[in-house]
Amino acid sequence: MSELRFDAGHSGRGVHADFTVLPGETLAIVGPNGAGKSTLLALIAGLLRPDTGEIRLGDHVLTNCATSTFVPTHRRRTALLLQEALLFPHLTVAANVEFGLRSRRRGRDEVSTTRDHWLESVGARDLARRRPGELSGGQAQRVAIARALATEPDLVLLDEPLAGLDADSAPAIRALLGRVLGRDGQSALIVTHDIMDAVAIADRVMVLDGGRVTELGDTATVLARPTSQFGARFAGVNLVDGTVGEDGALHVGDLAIHGVWADTGSHSRGQHAVAVFGPRAVGVHLSPPGGSPRNVIPVSVTTLIAHGDSVVVTATAGTTIFTAHITAAAAAELRLTPDAPAYFAVKAHEVVIQAAS
Repeated sequence: MSELRFDAGHSGRGVHADFTVLPGETLAIVGPNGAGKSTLLALIAGLLRPDTGEIRLGDHVLTNCATSTFVPTHRRRTALLLQEALLFPHLTVAANVEFGLRSRRRGRDEVSTTRDHWLESVGARDLARRRPGELSGGQAQRVAIARALATEPDLVLLDEPLAGLDADSAPAIRALLGRVLGRDGQSALIVTHDIMDAVAIADRVMVLDGGRVTELGDTATVLARPTSQFGARFAGVNLVDGTVGEDGALHVGDLAIHGVWADTGSHSRGQHAVAVFGPRAVGVHLSPPGGSPRNVIPVSVTTLIAHGDSVVVTATAGTTIFTAHITAAAAAELRLTPDAPAYFAVKAHEVVIQAAS
């Protein structure tokens, strides 16, 4: 079992990050397009050289810019899975899985036993005699997973491995990855744009934005109480970034957001903090509502999108973007249109306030 310790950067691509992945842990990397997610994987895999810092896997230094250490890709004990399975088209499924084992000079019996074990583990034993051209996308990705894990890598790198799969195949492969990653103590990193990948596979989530780590924590916490704008969008919640006022509320300009603090410690005036609340907790009104204590936010509607039996209403207040989920009947009654003024209301007990990271 090996811990990944990454503290390196590539100035040409504007990426520098500092993080650790524990043995047996799976870390999901999320962020907007161009944030540097695939660059991180390329640096770890040895497909790209950093110009600052060090990358270690267990006791082995993979890259150290100060000492000009650079271990080539094939000696890093890492496995890389991409959107495309990239199986050898001229080899059978069985031979594809055997390839990495034979390159490591394993004995014939060990090769056969390990091959069968992993084909069985990914549910592809009956595909052993087929060639890649005879496989569906989901079947090919199962074989690619077996081929990668059969070599017993210390670290598995996955760059959106489910993005090219259809709606029927993706859930099954996601469940498979959740079962096999980390089972033998290896660490894993998965780059994804799908929240379900993080929920089903990852122990922790790291948000990368502008080449820098903006948020890192266990999956449940990041999804329930994100502290970065992209983390909030990824989790599908609203996030307001501001400072704490004398009243204990979060203040952004003239707007005060009251809520429940995530921790019971002391909070000082002027402290940087964020408020988080779900879109289904938001009521949409044409005039300021009365009644029980609540936060009322004057907004300008930007879009309305049907989503199942509800309507997703997106609106802005200054530079902050808010989202509300309301019923189709409520949307029809309100007769909302883009650019129309409205009021978003959310009860204080539905809002969680926490110190910003």
